[in-house]
Amino acid sequence: MPASSSSPISPVIDQLLDVGSSLGDDPPSVLTVLGTLADTRKRRGIRHQLGAVLGLAVCAVLAGARSFVAIAEWAADADHATLAELGVRDAVPCETTFRRVLQSLDAQALDDSLGVWSLARTAPATELRRIIAIDGKTLRGSAQGGVPGRHLLAAFDHVHGVVLGQVDVEAKTNEIPMFSTLLDAIPLVGAVVTADAMHAQRTHAEYLHGRGAHFVLTVKRNQPKLYAQLATLPWRDVPVGDIARDRGHGRVETRQLKLTAVSVGLLFPHAAQAIQIRRRRRTLAGKWSTETVYAVTSLTPREAGPQQLADIVRGHWKIEDQLHWVRDVTFDEDRSQIRTHNGPRVMASLRNLTISVLRLTGATNIAAGLRHHARRPHRPLQTIMAC
Repeated sequence: MPASSSSPISPVIDQLLDVGSSLGDDPPSVLTVLGTLADTRKRRGIRHQLGAVLGLAVCAVLAGARSFVAIAEWAADADHATLAELGVRDAVPCETTFRRVLQSLDAQALDDSLGVWSLARTAPATELRRIIAIDGKTLRGSAQGGVPGRHLLAAFDHVHGVVLGQVDVEAKTNEIPMFSTLLDAIPLVGAVVTADAMHAQRTHAEYLHGRGAHFVLTVKRNQPKLYAQLATLPWRDVPVGDIARDRGHGRVETRQLKLTAVSVGLLFPHAAQAIQIRRRRRTLAGKWSTETVYAVTSLTPREAGPQQLADIVRGHWKIEDQLHWVRDVTFDEDRSQIRTHNGPRVMASLRNLTISVLRLTGATNIAAGLRHHARRPHRPLQTIMAC
């Protein structure tokens, strides 16, 4: 089913699609995409081109820089070949330039452009579905003066471990109204979207159906009638469809998944199957705990069986482990002192890009990847140009 005509496409995306088509079958590179961003600075007095400043910032973050000062220090130590390749012909930008440019950058345009790049780099084969996890993260270090930290909602590719899009959730709202805004810029025909219980909304199900996508949504007590209906299904009569056992982080966990078709009667639009997952955990101290979780999906039994759905449900938490946890622990994001204007979001976007670049170039450990690029000043640009 084609995308709904009510789904707006940003002008920057149209521009990037034109860039991609002009390059033939090869998707645009990171530097090409960054070069499409509009420079909002007044022409008079501009000493460094926007593309050069952004290219240096991306390289510095790939080498482990966490602040504007660290970005400027990396740029000051960059070799002449790297500077020339990025278009720096005269003096190297200073910390004030990086701060001013990155804080005033159109953050949504940046995320849109990087989303087009990552979508092109991770296009699934014809016979495969793209699986997208949706989840939000608060930039705790950006809180100031009683104003809560910036909250960002991201779309994350299960298979490749890269960010496909990101939007800002305003302080006076929550993630729910931004769900469709985030996905408007992502092709969804045939894709599967996963999300936590906050997004088990009927409007979301209708939106995804209208875009030709499927969903796997966790259901909790924030939807009391639906939750009660799922909990009272005859699960005892349903055989276990998938069992998985994991050991790690000081515990042993067993997960059992049951699946039943619900073609009619369920209080959720387009739901085709109901899912029950029972988790039993034992800590090293020998303490047991049991948790039962329910979910709904629009995938029919012919389209996805128990093992496939178990993989999809487990895969959703990659956005926590492979994105949010990495930004918190490896980049120490929550203690960042960048708080003003668009600085916090732009830096989060550069971290997303760094994680995506490292994953697409084969890195399995992001911290090790940062250390690798920090040891040789020419490595970050080499890696970025390979993307």
